[in-house]
Amino acid sequence: MMEVLSNPGNLSIDIQLLKSQLFEKHSVSVYMLRLDAIHPIVSGNKIFKLRYFLEEAKNSSHKKIITFGGAYSNHLAATAYACKSAGLKSTGFIRGEKPKQLSHTLRFCLENEMQLEFISRDLYKEINEEEFQPELIKKYGNHILIPEGGFSQKGVEGAKLICSYFNHKKFTHVCCAVGTATTFSGLIHGSNNEMENIGFSVLKNLHDIDERLTLLQVPSSKKYSVAHDYHFGGYAKKNNELISFMNSFYESNKIPLDFVYTSKMMFGIYDLIEKNYFPAGSKILCIHTGGLQGNKSLPERMLNF
Repeated sequence: MMEVLSNPGNLSIDIQLLKSQLFEKHSVSVYMLRLDAIHPIVSGNKIFKLRYFLEEAKNSSHKKIITFGGAYSNHLAATAYACKSAGLKSTGFIRGEKPKQLSHTLRFCLENEMQLEFISRDLYKEINEEEFQPELIKKYGNHILIPEGGFSQKGVEGAKLICSYFNHKKFTHVCCAVGTATTFSGLIHGSNNEMENIGFSVLKNLHDIDERLTLLQVPSSKKYSVAHDYHFGGYAKKNNELISFMNSFYESNKIPLDFVYTSKMMFGIYDLIEKNYFPAGSKILCIHTGGLQGNKSLPERMLNF
């Protein structure tokens, strides 16, 4: 695990060819970068976004990390596990009042020695305000602060490392799900200029995407676009059509998808292929950003994997 934490840019990661008659019909080839297979907990894009924060914390005197997330946050689970593995202390600020029964994600965080602090949704909206950080230092002492989802230049620099696994493969398009836009920004920064980057928003009203990309210093010279039609009602929303797609995709490719991020991206890619968005001969790479722990919140036997 420590090798994964210290050098996520030098791992053995599969790029798997996906199967579908739809792809053959439209003369495109579709591949998936299996970041989900890196590690059962710190999987997908998480280890990349955390890399430089963990490095800074390990080199500090206080060896403490504070971060934020919701009750089912992949980011919180990954941070808790990574911190414990690296010998770091961690505190997670949870959006909303403490429930009578903790989610499986928060129980996992506690098992990995993360201190949980519950704050109201109104106060949570202020976590990025300038006044918030001095208050944290006053109460918790010096620490390394990781913004929600790793949204920062450090997070982008970590996500850029993902590009080393595919830049030499001559893909025409690189696709990923978009939440905070940190990973998407890293991919745009680090991918070859010939590639078009396509983000698939998992949020219903991602109106500030241009502002986010500007804050993360995405160069305007790169080719990128964001699809807003595949969020299925909003963050962590789902319906029978999406669940059916996930099960069908697993039957065809034996790859599990999470219902919050990667499944929505893949649904969108299939739909865009059907609508002839991708020219014949396109070589499309899909980034599996992990987050499979979130599927544990679904009813048993809803998924066939």
